[in-house]
Amino acid sequence: MKILKINFLFILIIFISGCSSVPKNTADSCSIFNERYMWYKHAKKTEKKWGTPVYLQLAIIKMESSFNWLAKPPRQKLFKVVPYKRPSSSFGYSQAVKGTWKQYKEETGNKFATRSRFKDSVDFIGWYTNKTEKILKVSKKDAFKQYIAYHEGWGNYKNYKNNKKVINLAKRVEKQSNIYKQQLSKCKNHEEVIILTTSWGFDIGNRWGEK
Repeated sequence: MKILKINFLFILIIFISGCSSVPKNTADSCSIFNERYMWYKHAKKTEKKWGTPVYLQLAIIKMESSFNWLAKPPRQKLFKVVPYKRPSSSFGYSQAVKGTWKQYKEETGNKFATRSRFKDSVDFIGWYTNKTEKILKVSKKDAFKQYIAYHEGWGNYKNYKNNKKVINLAKRVEKQSNIYKQQLSKCKNHEEVIILTTSWGFDIGNRWGEK
């Protein structure tokens, strides 16, 4: 009985680590979804629900956490040596802070959402970018301004022109968003995807949402 329990725990650990580990090539959207098919389903669901493009979701996550489900801001240091507190409560794929995450859960009714789950993280990004469009009149296709609002918050958005650091970050997100967009338009016919769909028992059209 003990052996069975140990084996079960071992398999569970392997399963969790496999589902939660960072994809091997986060610079390539095709590679990400080849490795994490369920992520594609969640991202497409968010796009359908909130209107936030898949490529923007990925670009924000790459910038915020590099797809690390347990990502946190680095600790500040006292006297440049002694580890101190973290600058914010940001956590998970989306790096949402506690207060905004609480607001998201209350407004969407997603009571059991967690910042370390990809499904909830992309839904949060969809919710946030949708509110940005309503509050600031920024299109969800405008990756540059959407990221500024995401990083600075709706209240501080108007001051971004004086913040060179945020502008540079937003330019990087915009560039990555365009790269992901181009990749997604091509990888529907990607050889690796075709091989995988065959092994999974369903056709490429259903997998990539063409049907």
